[in-house]
Amino acid sequence: MTDTVSRRSALRLLGGAIAVASAATSGLTPPAHALDRPEAGAGPRVEGLVARLTLDEKISLLHGATDPDSLGQAGYVPPVERLGIPRLRLADGPAGVRVTQHATALPAPVLLASAFDPDLARRYGQVIGREGRALGQDVLLSPMVNLIRTPYAGRNFETFSEDPLLASDLVAAEIGGIQGEGLIATVKHYAMNNQEQDRMSIDVRVDEQTMHETELRGFEAAVAAGTGAVMGAYNKVNGTFACENKTLLTDILRDQWGFEGWVMTDWFAAHSTVAAITAGLDMEMPDGTHFGTALKSAVRNGSVPERYVDRAVRRILAVMDRFGLLDGSAPPRPERDAPAGAALAREVAEAGATLLRNEHRTLPLAEGTGVAVIGPTGALPFVSGGGSAHVVPDHADSPLDLIKSRAGKVTYALGEDLFGKAIPASALSPALDSEGRRVDAGKVWTYDGTLTVPDADEWTLVLHFSSAPTARPKVLLDGTELFPQAPGYGEFFTGGLVSAAPDGLSVRRKTLTLAKGAHALRITAQGGADGLLFRLRRSTGATRARDVTEAVAAARAARNVVLFAYEDATEGLDRATIALPGHQEQLIEAVTEANPRTTVVLNTSSSTSMPWLRRTGAVLQMYYPGQEGAAATAAVLFGDRDPGGRLTQSFPADDDHHPVAGDPHRYPGVDGTEEYSEGIHAGYRWYDAEGVRPLFPFGHGLSYTSFSYEDVRARWTRRGLAVSFGVRNTGRREGVAVPQVYVGPSPRLRLDQPVRVLGGYRRLTLRAGERRRVEVDVAARTLSSWDPRRHHWVLGTGRRPVWVGASSRDLRLRTNVEVGS
Repeated sequence: MTDTVSRRSALRLLGGAIAVASAATSGLTPPAHALDRPEAGAGPRVEGLVARLTLDEKISLLHGATDPDSLGQAGYVPPVERLGIPRLRLADGPAGVRVTQHATALPAPVLLASAFDPDLARRYGQVIGREGRALGQDVLLSPMVNLIRTPYAGRNFETFSEDPLLASDLVAAEIGGIQGEGLIATVKHYAMNNQEQDRMSIDVRVDEQTMHETELRGFEAAVAAGTGAVMGAYNKVNGTFACENKTLLTDILRDQWGFEGWVMTDWFAAHSTVAAITAGLDMEMPDGTHFGTALKSAVRNGSVPERYVDRAVRRILAVMDRFGLLDGSAPPRPERDAPAGAALAREVAEAGATLLRNEHRTLPLAEGTGVAVIGPTGALPFVSGGGSAHVVPDHADSPLDLIKSRAGKVTYALGEDLFGKAIPASALSPALDSEGRRVDAGKVWTYDGTLTVPDADEWTLVLHFSSAPTARPKVLLDGTELFPQAPGYGEFFTGGLVSAAPDGLSVRRKTLTLAKGAHALRITAQGGADGLLFRLRRSTGATRARDVTEAVAAARAARNVVLFAYEDATEGLDRATIALPGHQEQLIEAVTEANPRTTVVLNTSSSTSMPWLRRTGAVLQMYYPGQEGAAATAAVLFGDRDPGGRLTQSFPADDDHHPVAGDPHRYPGVDGTEEYSEGIHAGYRWYDAEGVRPLFPFGHGLSYTSFSYEDVRARWTRRGLAVSFGVRNTGRREGVAVPQVYVGPSPRLRLDQPVRVLGGYRRLTLRAGERRRVEVDVAARTLSSWDPRRHHWVLGTGRRPVWVGASSRDLRLRTNVEVGS
């Protein structure tokens, strides 16, 4: 069922409106004695420990420290051995457990979400939960449930959707899977953390109705699912940093939703001691800048009553106790089940594969057909995005190899060069072998010479190096450093694909226009403690032209073309455009002109503009498909699996037509402040409200068969709506349908309402000719609006339209239903 969490919320809505109203974001503070009472989740064992802990021991539990036996995880809280309180290890894990050891590299969460299948999300969580415990971890820093608000956000691939209902269903299911294996889940980033640009400082200004009806729904669902921890965001919300925001951390999270776990900061997201702990923050990560010595001093001088420290400790220990970490009742750590993880990774990638276009039966490809494979990610596995989502996979096959095993004659052309070609010896004076320069440990090597450019051209200089990012060679061209260090943690958030060469060397790039003639080149490289290997390469207009010519020739000679296009996103960096990077658009245009039976496979993080769309035969969206992505892609291309994915975000036509386009106050912000002035009209709701046609709408996705919808009926059940209809497979093969139910506004509410909202959905696999009657429940919460005057949900009664369709714009059935009061 797609409405499990929403039903729980609906019961709370119908039975507890008075309690919700009194505990909402009204600014009321809990009575003083509330700080002295035990947390609801704390038992005698926890209370006994709190009473016996010294102040220093308590404070040691409230901040991160250095793990003396690190497993490569993100965070660590030391034990209190005197009282038998064990250490905690905290690992990143949006798409698998991120440590130094091998783990199952699962498809990105956005690809999981594309399956519209909460049960699959639960099993996705089970794999991560089992592996996290097997790899020595106690807390998972995942899942992420921030909504996709802007197509530019660098972490869109790490989250689920632009729609609050879908995000809520999936986060609840995944948390159930994770924690069912004994690993503590951490929902993040609370809240309004919808971009990477200026994420450490941006002040998000958002009204109460918008907050509750969009972003907060997923976090509420996570709390209802029993998440053990919540991670506070970097940004400010309405003028106050999220990690010291009482409205978020206490009024909403604790008093309104009843959260009983603990709240930690994102890494280095704490800004205060007194304000943070009194607002409801429990743990600072990854160190004790504010919750270490400073907190002890605050307790000693009376600015923080010790009961606040006790409260935070109690919350942490209560979760540990719940998971059997205090009394030794936690089950033994399991062994990794790598085959089971791989099988689930492939299933998710196949289920989420989203076919956006398929003209003239371009797909599926016939077994044994001739295929030209084009593009760097056709030969190089694209597993995951960059930053905290990166996982060390067990293996990752090349799509080219998997296609070769299925097709007849297969040719390959690079098309777009990611890693550059050797600089000709004639271009460097004095002579320099730029392909493999070694610098011994403790030595310094320098080069002073000239780079001669035969004709004015665009050059991309590509540096490959073996040392740590902060110790790479220094390269100056005409006195300008080409690869300066990125500020802060920027050096470590550089992408999941383009930042590492196939042989493992780190990579940095610089594109610039060079005039004809000689340019001064100076290189300084230090061998450091372990020595250094580096090479300097280039791509130019001339080399690109040759690559495209080779790709066009391969396309003309083949029956079919599969062109792999990429966009490499990472934590810490937003995209500048939704267009494909580099010169991929020109490559696609040239190849599709040579052979219209071209399928473009997109390994991108989020929505992509496609000015080349009409020339293609097919477009298959695979996002970041994990370690089994090549096998899953081949299975869909050759028709072993029906492409069952549907878009969880609207795809804009271009950079000028989407909810935050043209308004810097909406994105990326002006003078440190960003306004969510689109209000509740996020994602597809904005396209409907503004009458703008997206390139592809929310919920869109094609099948290799066809489906018809018939006989819709809707009735009010006091828990919500029950919407029933028939779905028939009208094609000649088995396929996946994802019918979606949308509900229009209430005529009786004097609040802003969307044109329509997703009310429910169902994933179906139907045999050729099969018909099935489906019932989808629409929860009362989805039929309600947040009233900022009353500070609670109000049911939208009256006669309301209901649609059933294949996407937010492909609405095939309509009825009306009276929603009761």
